[in-house]
Amino acid sequence: MTPRVGQPAPPFQARSDDGQILDLTALRGRWVVLYFYPKASTPGCSIEAQRFEQALPEFERSGAAVVGVSTDTEASQAKFRDQCQLTFPLLPDGDKAICQAYGVLGGLNGLLGVAARQTFLIDPQGILVHHWKSVNPASHAGEVLRVLHEKQQS
Repeated sequence: MTPRVGQPAPPFQARSDDGQILDLTALRGRWVVLYFYPKASTPGCSIEAQRFEQALPEFERSGAAVVGVSTDTEASQAKFRDQCQLTFPLLPDGDKAICQAYGVLGGLNGLLGVAARQTFLIDPQGILVHHWKSVNPASHAGEVLRVLHEKQQS
């Protein structure tokens, strides 16, 4: 079941593609952009990741961390990171626990083992404040930045 805006973000701990443990609760005090994508190294996912990377300095200036999640393996995520020259963490969710907690399984035309392209914005208190269910990979990072700035000023 997908968590609702206004509810606490489902907590998780996961090892990123570079072997570091990422604990969502350890990011309290910062905004978090948690974005799910169907398949590493595919055209749409590459464009989306590169746009987040290009916007990363602005996210960081705004006090936000960007984290990408897919059901790909750690090796696939590491290759994707290298191909796209990404510096933010990518989480391989092979057991699909994070995807299930956020209700995003069913990407790539309903394939149940793959994440749908969706994004959650989490505030510094760990509350979901925005959920994008439909995403344009080329313009999404800019849209997330716009909403982040709106939420920070409200």
